[in-house]
Amino acid sequence: MWKVEKMAKAIKYEVAEFDEIPNTVAESEVLYLLQTKSVDWSVINQLKQYASRQDEVVSNWLNISVRTLRNYKTHATRIKENLKEHIIMLFALFKHGTDVFGTTDAFNAWLNKENFHFDGKSPSVFLNTITGIRFVDRRLTAMEFGDNV
Repeated sequence: MWKVEKMAKAIKYEVAEFDEIPNTVAESEVLYLLQTKSVDWSVINQLKQYASRQDEVVSNWLNISVRTLRNYKTHATRIKENLKEHIIMLFALFKHGTDVFGTTDAFNAWLNKENFHFDGKSPSVFLNTITGIRFVDRRLTAMEFGDNV
């Protein structure tokens, strides 16, 4: 019993904080956070507040039910690894988008508006997959370098 407790203390992770989330969807930084920091309800809540989104929208992005999302808060349910990655990448995308547009509101407006470069859909439609997040992030990077997106 003592050995298990000692190992648990040695493996203790700190909770990821807002400033530690990268400003771009960089795989190496995301992997580092996943290995060294804990992603729990507090990080989901920070994302919801930063993105100005309700549970319904965030749960849709994460491909889980609203009930499951709320269970992470009320029952301290352990978040699955792939979901942790998705949360960090969404957070990084929102930070990048805010850097590009200047404000979260301006980024949200662009994110929700239909766009030619997204086959006439709003970019937010693509946020329910890692590939979609990377695609939107690449469009943001293109905008930084003068592309008309």
